[in-house]
Amino acid sequence: MSLFQRFLERVLRTNTSRMPRTSFDDLNQEQLDAHLRVGRYGNFNLTDAVRPSYGLEVIPREGYRRDVYRDPETGSTMPVLAASVSSERLFDVLMELLSPLGEEVDVVMESSHESEPGAHSDMYREHIDTVILKSTLYDYESLLLNDGCTGLAALNPNGPMEVQFDEHKLLFVYAHDLTPFEMVLKDFGLRRDDTLKFISEAEHLHSTDDVYREQFDELRYRLGIDV
Repeated sequence: MSLFQRFLERVLRTNTSRMPRTSFDDLNQEQLDAHLRVGRYGNFNLTDAVRPSYGLEVIPREGYRRDVYRDPETGSTMPVLAASVSSERLFDVLMELLSPLGEEVDVVMESSHESEPGAHSDMYREHIDTVILKSTLYDYESLLLNDGCTGLAALNPNGPMEVQFDEHKLLFVYAHDLTPFEMVLKDFGLRRDDTLKFISEAEHLHSTDDVYREQFDELRYRLGIDV
């Protein structure tokens, strides 16, 4: 399956009449294929999971920003770190960010393989040793990095502390004390820039493949997560 076909697979298997028109619709196959083959912008390497808009409203680059999440129902707030990391060290950063969560975590696997664009399904597993989780995830590094329909989150079961690795291959940390997580980002040389924009904040395309759906189910089984 070509790169072009993989990026369009989700579009082709959904009801296109329900999808909003995008600038990608105005491109011929040659133009789109050429755009999707670009996997590097400056010093930033993308995974195979996602590509930016044709007009590059957001050019992918490394860095992180601090933000605040506000619960729309309760109005309560939570400090957030959001980070964009080049693909060659993205998985290593993710693994290091899991450590401050503690020796045991709850896990959420996120899938949009069978969902409408912008939606996904969450599957939960409570209480797994962080060391075991990390060891298992190493066996599925390619899936986690390159499937644009797979996401993962790990939570401290004793308090509001979460690391999320979303379908856009962006990292988010929610915690009242962000210091240990920010130290991890700084140790990897990431710089804080609160003006940083992410690929998800503009038009973009996701990539997936049937083999990734199979691997997703394998990982879910390995982690003991029921549908």
